Amino acid sequence: MQDILEKAKKIKLVVFDVDGVLTNGQIIIGDNGEEYKAFHSRDGHGMKLLQYTGVEIAIITGRTSRTVEHRMQSLGIKYVYQGQRVKLPVFQQLIKELKLSPEECAYVGDDWVDLSIMSRVGLAIAVQDADPIVKKHAHFITTSKGGHGAAREVCELIMEGQGNLQEQIERHF
Repeated sequence: MQDILEKAKKIKLVVFDVDGVLTNGQIIIGDNGEEYKAFHSRDGHGMKLLQYTGVEIAIITGRTSRTVEHRMQSLGIKYVYQGQRVKLPVFQQLIKELKLSPEECAYVGDDWVDLSIMSRVGLAIAVQDADPIVKKHAHFITTSKGGHGAAREVCELIMEGQGNLQEQIERHF
């Protein structure tokens, strides 16, 4: 675990996939074609706390949904890339724009489309119910499933590695 915390210490950007990571992977489509997703409130709170510490958050997802747009806007996440079936070029452009190295980035994924980025970052994370191949290529596997607190777990891991988790907890007393 100490090795993981050392990797977390260097992280300046955490990139999350959406379906299967920030949600449980289910996609609900209404009669009008509108897509619905359920997000865990504690994941959102963790993402806000992490941003408060100065770590940037980005979303790179293969699907496009107004639900994702609204949720990320409410969390203050400005780097949101939807409809990206090939994710690596977007990631490379983002880190170039932010002047970061791949080692300063963490990526949280659950399926094969996430491997291209996971294989390049300083901290590759798979959610507990990720595909077995993805888990095999992760530095860390959450104890929580996607959409059920995994993102919060990741945020707390990064804050712990950077030595500011306790400070964030104390802010709430």
